[in-house]
Amino acid sequence: MQKINIIDAARHVEEEVEIGAWLTNKRSSGKIAFLQLRDGSAFFQGVVVKAKVGEEVFELAKELKQEAAIKVVGIIHEDKRSHFGYEIEVTKIIEIGSSDEYPITPKEHGTDFLMDHRHLYLRHQKPFAIMKIRNELIRATYEFFNKEGFTKLDAPILTGSAPEGTTELFETDYFGQSAYLSQTGQLYAEAGAMAYGKVFTFGPTFRAEKSKTRRHLTEFWMIEPEMAWTTQEESLVIQEKYIAFLVQNVIDHNAYELKLLDRDIDILRKYTQLPFPRLSYDDAVTLLKDNGFDVEWGVDFGSPEETFLANHFEKPVFIINFPKAIKAFYMKRHPSRDDVVVSADLLAPEGYGEIIGGSERDTDYEYLKERIEEQGLSLAEYQWYLDLRQYGSVPHSGFGLGLERAVTWITGTEHIREAIPFPRTLNRLRP
Repeated sequence: MQKINIIDAARHVEEEVEIGAWLTNKRSSGKIAFLQLRDGSAFFQGVVVKAKVGEEVFELAKELKQEAAIKVVGIIHEDKRSHFGYEIEVTKIIEIGSSDEYPITPKEHGTDFLMDHRHLYLRHQKPFAIMKIRNELIRATYEFFNKEGFTKLDAPILTGSAPEGTTELFETDYFGQSAYLSQTGQLYAEAGAMAYGKVFTFGPTFRAEKSKTRRHLTEFWMIEPEMAWTTQEESLVIQEKYIAFLVQNVIDHNAYELKLLDRDIDILRKYTQLPFPRLSYDDAVTLLKDNGFDVEWGVDFGSPEETFLANHFEKPVFIINFPKAIKAFYMKRHPSRDDVVVSADLLAPEGYGEIIGGSERDTDYEYLKERIEEQGLSLAEYQWYLDLRQYGSVPHSGFGLGLERAVTWITGTEHIREAIPFPRTLNRLRP
């Protein structure tokens, strides 16, 4: 008899196996008990027939409480009625860990209740499926950038400067001086690109903005590639290849989890078709105005505008060349216009908004020095960054993808707080 995981059931049809599992739910019809089981790899049903197992095993099956830890022995059968496709005909049950009265019952619970019990709610089908897909996006990220010749660079989490101003940063005391939780790894990635050509950082980032929208977290994970000798157009090609690669790998490796979420795979397949459309900021403003939006040139787009633009194309769309006044100091000036920068945001369809922001970086020492001063930032804190322009600077470009926004979009989840194991929001620091 072999010990297996539920996910491997297809390879053991009509075989006797042992599985360690937790009981998520149960019901009985007098002579048959149905146990809903999970083991961290998948969910499926155990069927306990009183006439086959005897009184003792059947009574134990009926007495088990939700989330009790058990070992079950039985025969795997096909079950075409279920999402999973298999079940186990149980012949033996051993209770390993009993469970008290479990707070998350099969009935409906409010969002705050589920977030208060996030440490337990992670066991349930929806968060299980989302976290499995998140894990696949992380795995595929490393595969993609390794194949493309990138070197992984770890940027510091504690920094002495604020890349885009201090108003959205968490400040802390660092042995008598001010330090900030990192807002981005980009500036350090630029240093890495000058050393290794192509790098990517992947780590936690923090924003102290007081936002309560479904698209914002105060702590989230960013993937930030940076490429020397690379124009913005070349960067856009990498970005769309990366997104299509992520979506395709979820389709290939997470069909079961997508089923649990009722996510339409045919919709996802559209997002693997390249190239993605490109729309200038100027044309985006015109398109919005023509469709009844009250927007003026020079403003950043909000959620309604982003949703309309992405849905207009029914696939991810690049909005390129934003006004200089609303973008970061390091973005390259447009070669023929002083009012815009060589930049792009990638908007996801279905109302999920910006998932990537990027630009070509300016390489002019004096211009960057001027922009730093304009934004009230400390030249002393940025001197190391300016050094990159003094010692063999080259054209380079990069971008940042917010992992949780990508997870939210690809899984079709309503709120970004579902896309991270333990969300940190304006009003949530626990558990």
